[in-house]
Amino acid sequence: MATSEDNSVISFADRAAALSHFVLRAGEAPRILAFDDVAGCPVDTALAALEWTGAVGLLADDDNIHAARLTSETAAALVERVGSDGQRRYVYLGPRLDAPMMDIFEGKVLFEEPGVKAVEFAQRGHALGHFFRATGGEGALLAMLGRRAPEVRHLRRWFGPIVRQLDGPSQLVGGWFAVAAGGALFVSNAPEEHEYRYIEVALEP
Repeated sequence: MATSEDNSVISFADRAAALSHFVLRAGEAPRILAFDDVAGCPVDTALAALEWTGAVGLLADDDNIHAARLTSETAAALVERVGSDGQRRYVYLGPRLDAPMMDIFEGKVLFEEPGVKAVEFAQRGHALGHFFRATGGEGALLAMLGRRAPEVRHLRRWFGPIVRQLDGPSQLVGGWFAVAAGGALFVSNAPEEHEYRYIEVALEP
């Protein structure tokens, strides 16, 4: 298998054209999209969250990301993983102090420590409901408009090389991540220009 990468970068002035190109290029690949695609998610925050969660072992390579909210101070995620019984479960991971007090009727608290709280759910709908109650959804990225949620291993593999193609501060609008390629759509942070940039990286054939 080749290890070198083939990169492509396309700029758009129109939001609709940028989003349609992103969806077309993603095809059936697992993807995440900003809940508010105008605001997006800060790129440097997303990179820091990926590195931190990998270092402390919160996210495993075979976890699937269904939702994430990243800010400069906190991070929360909803992942799908296989339990010891072979059943798929949905686990909310978030800062304990950032979440409002609430009763959890559908889920089970796995652990609650000063830095993080984990709650397990059997159904995606219940897990997403808890994610939105706990985070408010502002700045969130969601797995939607696709059949599957992206695997952490593929997100970690492609997101770094994609971000290295940026030449200025940007917000992440959406990304798709597959085995042999990945792509992401960004919007510029510059107030005088609202340029969208689509970046795709792939293994050379």
